[in-house]
Amino acid sequence: MSRPIKKTAKFVSIAALGVLALVGCTQQPPTATVEPSTSVTTQEVSQETSSPDAVTLKNLQAAYNGESNAHARYLAFAKKAETEGYQQVARLFQAAAQAEAIHAANHAAVIRKLGAKPEATIETPEVKSTRENLEEAINGESYERDTMYPEFIEQAKQKGNQEAVQTFTYAVQAETEHAKYYTQAKDNLEDWKDAKMVFYVCPECGFTTNNLNFENCPECGTAQNLFGEVV
Repeated sequence: MSRPIKKTAKFVSIAALGVLALVGCTQQPPTATVEPSTSVTTQEVSQETSSPDAVTLKNLQAAYNGESNAHARYLAFAKKAETEGYQQVARLFQAAAQAEAIHAANHAAVIRKLGAKPEATIETPEVKSTRENLEEAINGESYERDTMYPEFIEQAKQKGNQEAVQTFTYAVQAETEHAKYYTQAKDNLEDWKDAKMVFYVCPECGFTTNNLNFENCPECGTAQNLFGEVV
């Protein structure tokens, strides 16, 4: 780095996610935990399906579930990378997991504003070799970048739900960066053993980078010195 970042917070553990707060939202970000669908009452289901925002709400719940599972999956992939000696890959997975939890929290905030409860069913991650895990991560991020989030954004725009548009946009922008880093790691795996790069994550939108060459987040405008350093 060309200059020290004195005020950058350090994320030494993904377990520290609970202390992050969303800009403009006073609720605590939810962790990626299972909230069984059986907790939704018949009345709540009826209200959700009859709401003008029913499609957007369904998309938000799907995105919340997906990001929550991605958080758990990338933490498992990080542990595998560490055991295989790929410390730089492990750090990348940890940074991505941090970002996915932020996306889940952002989605959850909009879900609550629509009067519903965020729900996720956390599946046990299937962990393979680090190379295979990177390939799976690339496929997942590419799908969200190219298909899922663009569709969700367009549908939210049609319904005029700008908060949903924003949270989906934040996520797709970060997923684009994740796909890029995962591809670099897979194509140069042997060079990703030693942790030479430091990753930084925006606490508002989850934008992930290894270069703080800006004063404010290029995606959401959050001050650079608020970015979390993943170590």
